[in-house]
Amino acid sequence: MAFQKVVVAGGGVLGSQIAFQSAYCGLDTTIWLRSEGSIGRTQPKIDQLVKDYHAQIDEMAEALKKSQEEGEPMPTGAWAMGIADPDNFDPDACHKKVDEATKNLCLELDMAKAVEDADVVVESMAEQEKAKIDFYKKLAPLMPAKTVLVTNSSSLLPSTFARYTGRPDRYLAMHFANHIWKNNIAEVMAQSKTSAASFDAVIGFAKKIRMVPLPVHKEKAGYLLNSMLIPFLFSAMDLYVNGISDPESIDTAWVRGTGSPNGPFQILDVVGLVTAYNIVQPYTKIPGFVAPYNFKGISAMLKKKIDAGETGVAAGKGFYDYSQK
Repeated sequence: MAFQKVVVAGGGVLGSQIAFQSAYCGLDTTIWLRSEGSIGRTQPKIDQLVKDYHAQIDEMAEALKKSQEEGEPMPTGAWAMGIADPDNFDPDACHKKVDEATKNLCLELDMAKAVEDADVVVESMAEQEKAKIDFYKKLAPLMPAKTVLVTNSSSLLPSTFARYTGRPDRYLAMHFANHIWKNNIAEVMAQSKTSAASFDAVIGFAKKIRMVPLPVHKEKAGYLLNSMLIPFLFSAMDLYVNGISDPESIDTAWVRGTGSPNGPFQILDVVGLVTAYNIVQPYTKIPGFVAPYNFKGISAMLKKKIDAGETGVAAGKGFYDYSQK
């Protein structure tokens, strides 16, 4: 079961990246969007990805040249395995693939037209249970029998939605890290009714788009990466909303103390505060006396910033101001 026709539902940060990476790898790729306004928000993301890929290729070429001249190993973090292997790297060919990706990728508002011959549909919608259920109900009768459906949900279990998909045996989860051309992992997680054939097909799809597939053997909210990342981000925001310190100091503590390239608030700005807000909502129902973090305070803080239009890097401002960069 090989995938050639890919549809990504949703053009957010990860949705646009998944679609562009698929197109870069030569797959016929469509992003389905709800409205003309969504196109206006998604196309700039695609345009930026074109620039990011070209820049990454140039950076890799320069790092490889320097490494060869000095006889030293490549510096950590200089390579993007989602773009090419170090042993088989042709910068000109990679640049050409980036330009060809724009021809392999289209944006579509008509759901039926978008999925009419899809081999795989990657749902990358907002982390809202009701919205996802409504989407699946509309999508289910439109997909061909062959189509495998995966969710890129970062925190919601696929078993929550399997009965709404019309194909529980061909439905599972596939989650990516941000900047997938560089952080090229894909966590593949089945739910109880997922067939072995569908699971294996998604593992194969991950490899085809130059991801490292990570099988998740038991259904787990947050998969592997977010099971570690989300508590980390919660703890940082908890320090902030409880008045312990400010975002910049908290980030500095993490970056200087661990050697990590980014602190939690820098990560939140990249992920987007709307996504963070949606993730925290289920936790606000936990009674305060047993909650490990001040979830209601975190939710209120994020809502205030969202209402002010400060939703992260894509908006030009989040916890930091990117308008002059």
